[in-house]
Amino acid sequence: MTNQNVIVSDPRSGFDSSVFSFSPAVPGPLPPPGRFIAVPAKKSFKNIESAAGDHRITALLDSMRASSPPRRSSETENLKSWIVHHPSALDMFEEIISASKGKQIIMFLDYDGTLSPIVDDPDKAFMTAEMREAVRDTAKYFPTAIVSGRCRAKVFNFVKLSELYYAGSHGMDIKAPAKGRKHRNVSKGNNQTVLCQPAREFLPMIDEVYKSLVEKTKSIPGAKVENNKFCLSVHFRRVEEKRWTELAEQVKSVTKEYPKLRLTQGRKVLEIRPSIKWDKGKALEFLLESLGYANSNDVLPIYIGDDRTDEDAFKVLRDRGQGFGILVSKAPKETNASYSLQEPLEVMYFLNRLVEWKRSSLQRYQRK
Repeated sequence: MTNQNVIVSDPRSGFDSSVFSFSPAVPGPLPPPGRFIAVPAKKSFKNIESAAGDHRITALLDSMRASSPPRRSSETENLKSWIVHHPSALDMFEEIISASKGKQIIMFLDYDGTLSPIVDDPDKAFMTAEMREAVRDTAKYFPTAIVSGRCRAKVFNFVKLSELYYAGSHGMDIKAPAKGRKHRNVSKGNNQTVLCQPAREFLPMIDEVYKSLVEKTKSIPGAKVENNKFCLSVHFRRVEEKRWTELAEQVKSVTKEYPKLRLTQGRKVLEIRPSIKWDKGKALEFLLESLGYANSNDVLPIYIGDDRTDEDAFKVLRDRGQGFGILVSKAPKETNASYSLQEPLEVMYFLNRLVEWKRSSLQRYQRK
């Protein structure tokens, strides 16, 4: 698949209910490879500010507070109970490896909170040299993709590994490694440059909203608007909580003029993106298709992420009954992931262990 552009408009409301309740969207079917689909946007998009705007601001504030809940004395007990259903991927490593027998493992990795720690300044979310080496080694043996809400170019500047697949803007901007780079045991699609930008028509609108948001939020100390090309992020990690109401109102005052955009929320960030049927789950499916594994039983996708937006990918794997989602979290969360890891350091340990297992397997095979 080369230079594919897919444009799909979502006939649903421009407002995303996931801001107020945790319910990952059920992904629809991917367009067949090589097709360009342009569906005119309907004029019946509901205004984001329609009906009961005040209670929606309140609900948004509740969601913002929930993104960083205070520690409770019962947290340890809750975590123990949660771990029973979402055990550590390190503890269950042999089980994961057993499921991969005769299958090609493909790695999907979120960036912030997964490969790098969550930091106050999003421009300083650097990964360690050790983590970069772990990801580089992983990509030597398994096709590996970074799937992030950040713009693709920014993620690449953080990771600095040209042998990876990159899906930026929540999967709305996907590109494969340069031609000639081949992955061990991958026979299809491994030397092609894949380009998928299903929201290209929204670029002028995104730029317009970015300028408005920068202007509207400049009076709120700590607020930062990040342009991720196909989506926007309003970071409030450094904003005093007493100013969150003002920030939410300012963001809503801008987005209400753009019913073709939807407002969602991640960890201490409000995100504005096109109302199209595309997310990290779609990106995962697209990349599997690009690698020749769309309808194959000979593949084991593993997706590691820490954010609410990663749930779309976790749900795809659960619905497929194929592969595993691994949630990075120190606190219990409702999730579609099968396993858990507590922090980026454990992610690095998991990747290193996966590489060591593969190396040992190849050495045993070569000695035969």
